[in-house]
Amino acid sequence: MSSSPAASEVSPIADAAPLSLCARSPHVPANRLVAEMVPPPRFDSVRFATYIPDPNQPSQTEAVRVLEGFAGGLGGAHAVAGGRRGFLGFGRARAAKVPAGPRGVYLDGGYGVGKTHLLASLWHATPAEPALKAFGTFVELTNLVGALGFQQTVQTLSGHRLLCIDEFELDDPGDTVLVSTLLGRLVDAGVALAATSNTLPGKLGEGRFAAADFLREIQGLSAHFRALRIDGEDYRHRGLPEAPAPYSDEQVTKAAYATPGASLDDFPHLLDHLAKVHPSRYGALTDGVSAVCLTDVRPVPDQSTALRLVVLADRLYDREVPVLASGMPFDKLFSEEMLNGGYRKKYFRAISRLTALARDGKAFVAPE
Repeated sequence: MSSSPAASEVSPIADAAPLSLCARSPHVPANRLVAEMVPPPRFDSVRFATYIPDPNQPSQTEAVRVLEGFAGGLGGAHAVAGGRRGFLGFGRARAAKVPAGPRGVYLDGGYGVGKTHLLASLWHATPAEPALKAFGTFVELTNLVGALGFQQTVQTLSGHRLLCIDEFELDDPGDTVLVSTLLGRLVDAGVALAATSNTLPGKLGEGRFAAADFLREIQGLSAHFRALRIDGEDYRHRGLPEAPAPYSDEQVTKAAYATPGASLDDFPHLLDHLAKVHPSRYGALTDGVSAVCLTDVRPVPDQSTALRLVVLADRLYDREVPVLASGMPFDKLFSEEMLNGGYRKKYFRAISRLTALARDGKAFVAPE
């Protein structure tokens, strides 16, 4: 982090008390959900040229080559079938000329191999106006359907050249049917797709619900994509020091008061508050926050709470918000049962991202 001052560079006590995430209950209108479907701030400036492939992992170099070609093939007129072009569906309908075969690419690989970097680079490289390209996480896409309704979402996105879906994971049967139907309609309208996930498209839903009962929908999703495997280790840990150990309550509180725009919350209370805020609003929950300071970090008590924490960790990471914490280290957040269960990849991603943000947070703690 370079934009935020370290604690040693600001006054010992800030003019105002720290913010509190627990005191916020943001309202996010539907039009903001649509307008914010762009790469998050962390990925504003990424491009294919700034992706540094691991020389020991040729699949990373191959992914760049394939995606550059995919982006180049998305130029020209956009074909729309049964939908209308433009924001919220306004515009003249055109005859469908959808190419045969998969209309999308699916980046499969472990956490921290640069999949989101590549997905955002694809968004930036696609020759279309930003209003004709959409980028969001899987959760944000399903939240958009909830806010606009299914038909309005189809009309809104049908005029797009490209839809990028980060962190594509199916957590329940309802999502499976919803997303399968939605993407089928968008592909029919000529929208190209790109997605990232830790799970191959044919394996989505495994370990989470009776995926075999929804095999048709899952196979339908898989048919839309060409899978690209990206091998490698988590770049956030490649050659970097280990995450800092948790600080004391006093250190975290002092840093919160010394850092303008920082928030300060008791971790168990924050987990309780997240249950009262829809996950689609977690990004807005952190608006204007320069650092998140947490006291008494402890293992999460149940799976529902854990999944909400995963979404918050993703939004903090997207927005490059440093985290300072006391209590337990972040790699102790989730139980062994959770880390061995159907959502284990989500939990490992959250640990990886929180660890990276904890490194950023070191700059806010005054040396003793």
